[in-house]
Amino acid sequence: MKELLIKSIAKYVKLNSGEEALLENFWTEKTLDKGDYLLRNGEICRTDNFVLQGALKAFYINAESGKEKILYFAIEEWWATDIESFRKQKPSVYNIQAIEKTELLQIRYDSFQEMLRQIPKLERFFRIILENYLGSLQRRIILNNILDAEQRYLQFLESYPKIADKVPQYLIASYLGISAEFLSRIRKKYKPH
Repeated sequence: MKELLIKSIAKYVKLNSGEEALLENFWTEKTLDKGDYLLRNGEICRTDNFVLQGALKAFYINAESGKEKILYFAIEEWWATDIESFRKQKPSVYNIQAIEKTELLQIRYDSFQEMLRQIPKLERFFRIILENYLGSLQRRIILNNILDAEQRYLQFLESYPKIADKVPQYLIASYLGISAEFLSRIRKKYKPH
């Protein structure tokens, strides 16, 4: 299972066999069943989580409407972590929940710091991962402000085809900030006849 993490790291940083062996000591495997929470609002995010298989959603509950608002999805070879809660070891403001049975690799905060100390090359890997994540957040903010709902949906399909295939439509609607009914109308428009 840890081979997938090593393969993901190898896209940006080359580890030698000793570093790969050392890396494995820091990670543990965890399985979540559909509906299980990885993190709940108010809890401290104690682990950084690499998705081996499955799908998760990160969300908060809108206090006024009581509705779930999707922040992001995480599928194979993605990360599912409240970065601020993990880094500061402070309570999270959102939830992370399994959409389907999900296999993870986890590393605790203190182990993460020790891993970076022992394998300094990984500082570069995690910097790149964070830069990619920040770029996707900035892009999402911009697109949400300049594209209409239909364009946002088409952009989502183009950018995240694997998520679109895996995640229920009502969750995609929440992510896009539109109603499930409106998304259904958009999808009908683009279905092949």
